[in-house]
Amino acid sequence: MDIALCYESVLPARGGAETYIGDLARRLAKDGHAVHLYACRWDASSLPASTHYHRLEVPSGPRFLRPWRFGAACEAALRENRHDVSVGFDKTWGQDVLYPQGGLHAASAEHNKRKFASGWERRAAAIGKWLDPAAWSFSRLERKQYLGANRPLVIVNSRMARGHFEQHYGVSADSIRVVYSAIDPSRFAAEDRLKRRHEERERWKVSPEDTVGLFVAMNYRLKGLAPLIRAAALVPRDKPFKLAIVGHPKFFKYRALAESLGVADRFAFLGHRDDPKNAYFAADFLVHPTFYDPCSLVALEALACGLPVITTRYNGASELLSPPTDGLVVDDPHDAPALAAAMAKMTDRGYRATASTAARTTGNRWTFEQHYRALLDVFREVKQTKRAA
Repeated sequence: MDIALCYESVLPARGGAETYIGDLARRLAKDGHAVHLYACRWDASSLPASTHYHRLEVPSGPRFLRPWRFGAACEAALRENRHDVSVGFDKTWGQDVLYPQGGLHAASAEHNKRKFASGWERRAAAIGKWLDPAAWSFSRLERKQYLGANRPLVIVNSRMARGHFEQHYGVSADSIRVVYSAIDPSRFAAEDRLKRRHEERERWKVSPEDTVGLFVAMNYRLKGLAPLIRAAALVPRDKPFKLAIVGHPKFFKYRALAESLGVADRFAFLGHRDDPKNAYFAADFLVHPTFYDPCSLVALEALACGLPVITTRYNGASELLSPPTDGLVVDDPHDAPALAAAMAKMTDRGYRATASTAARTTGNRWTFEQHYRALLDVFREVKQTKRAA
């Protein structure tokens, strides 16, 4: 097939969607598909040599207008070429397929309000968004993407995300395909894993016998670090454990919160890591009390490393779990007693050993290869539909 991928910037070293597009491009090229990239900037060394590049002008102006300019440029460029399938990621339009890996802006805005514990804080946040020109711009752009004259086939990475399309825009399930996110489990293969585990734990100042939970995120507020700290204060002291916090380097107010609640000794704030692989190796379970994740890659990475996962129903990746076999799911990050009970359960060595084996099985069940094959099925469907038209 002749496949066009559309994204403003494809620099895979930056992670996220850019890494994913690089992985997808290489896999498509390996199968002999022609890959076209419509972008403003890219790292050719991270993409297949056979890639056909279509350079678009870097959009300028206010942040909330740049997606409009890129989307218009991409749409115009696609009109000049014929592809079997065109795929857009994030804030663009005019493609056959749209794959918003970060979910809907409307859903994200709604879930972002939930990170505030009190009603008045949520109302204040809603007023702030109402006054934000970017929020208005992105909302209007999203309507253009999914409610325009030529509606795309939509790929989402969880049933939760599919429900958001139906809830916010009335998009029929018939025009949505669920393809769960995936990782390559081989990235976490290491012959010296046990050695790395011991070395990492020494840096954390924890013994081999200690139970250690891991929290990995850059957006501490959205991913529920404050509720996690409050929940840790409710775990009885006869359930000893430590929590390693990896992510944004600015963690000082969260450390202060832990100190004020008398649980600073239960936390190791480690700051940023370019590669958290060794952190997964050193931990015994992952806790990810997020307020919004269409399908968290952090959870999938933890499962691949054999870590049972504690997360919330606001994480689409929770759909891949079979609680309590391979992890636990709480309804609301603000439910401190429920989150505390989940962490207390992870201090049970017998449960954790069984759950670890099950977690690794779950993590290996949905691989990037399976994800890729599911995507190809969607692409073939689109190609056939276009031919019939």
